[in-house]
Amino acid sequence: MIVSHLSLMDFRNYESVDVALVAGANLFIGSNGQGKTNLVEALGYLSTLASHRASSDHAMIRQGQEAAIVRARVDVGDRQVLAEAQINRSTPNRAQINRSAIKTRDLPRYFSSVLFAPEDLALVRGEPAGRRRFLDELLVLRSPRMSGVMADYDRVLRQRNTLLKSARASGARESQLGTLEIWDERLIAFGSEIIEARSNLIADLSPDVASAYATIAGAEHVADLVSHLSILSTSVDDEPVDTVATRRERLIASEIAIDFSGALARLRRAELDRGITLAGPHRDDLVLGLNGLPARGYASHGESWSFALALKLAAATVLRRESQSGDPVLILDDVFAELDESRRARLADAVDGFEQVLITAAVLDDVPARLSMNVVHIRAGKIVDSP
Repeated sequence: MIVSHLSLMDFRNYESVDVALVAGANLFIGSNGQGKTNLVEALGYLSTLASHRASSDHAMIRQGQEAAIVRARVDVGDRQVLAEAQINRSTPNRAQINRSAIKTRDLPRYFSSVLFAPEDLALVRGEPAGRRRFLDELLVLRSPRMSGVMADYDRVLRQRNTLLKSARASGARESQLGTLEIWDERLIAFGSEIIEARSNLIADLSPDVASAYATIAGAEHVADLVSHLSILSTSVDDEPVDTVATRRERLIASEIAIDFSGALARLRRAELDRGITLAGPHRDDLVLGLNGLPARGYASHGESWSFALALKLAAATVLRRESQSGDPVLILDDVFAELDESRRARLADAVDGFEQVLITAAVLDDVPARLSMNVVHIRAGKIVDSP
């Protein structure tokens, strides 16, 4: 999978820009704040329907404008796909494939990318929500139908929480909450499918994470992944992570449903007191281990950076292994500046085999020469000639 052309209108600081790209490495060079990251953010949006830098789509629309357009020509084998997203300020977003309208949520079916950026350090050091989002975005790229399952789960979760809040406010007793059991059944059905899919993904990711981390940081370091499941937890809070609730093996939805049902029954009183749902995939975590210790809290800055990068490289490896459309486009946003010379060389080795790699950097000398064959210079939201 190769992006041969990217076109933006009113996206971030770009009024209008067209960029031709090639197979292999493409390097965007520019000082901070000039717009190089905006280019790769736009491509990341096409495959995840989200920005890696902002929680709101509106942040990507140029100031004073009502809409932004991202358009990419993607070569997949011997066929070409024109993917387009229109991000609107006051109306629903729109999407097209080859000039024909599609549902926006279906865009990831046509374009796949994996983006690593400095913000991804939060995968290691941040809260569980970021790690859940990482897994779920990868799940959708891996199996687009999971987008619908997650949307259904979120809808049921909101309805169930509304009922719990109402019950708390009115002082209703458990015996008066027959409707809650209906929402329980749906929550368990959708939630069990998500937990099963995540467990399979984590099992598939684990060896690739270990391999990628060893490639970047050295073979003497061991990185691993385990699931933390709230339906098995002895605590109703996210912390601490208890070993009873951690799982390494692949899980089966039918068995998950039994544990899920038991957790809801066990937590019913606490849920009524708090007015929220206390167990389910929305409260799970991905526990990152480094040399037998939790990476969160123990890993140094360099180790955390390498672990986050290993997660993204492993994600790209899983997708390329399973895809019928070729490799995902691998995007490395401002990565090399954080690495010493030996790790830069090892990272260059790790990405060398991907069909297309997009790299941003402020300083050309930070990037190994073999990744600098096609250089695009950016200044103030415009493509410029080489200085």
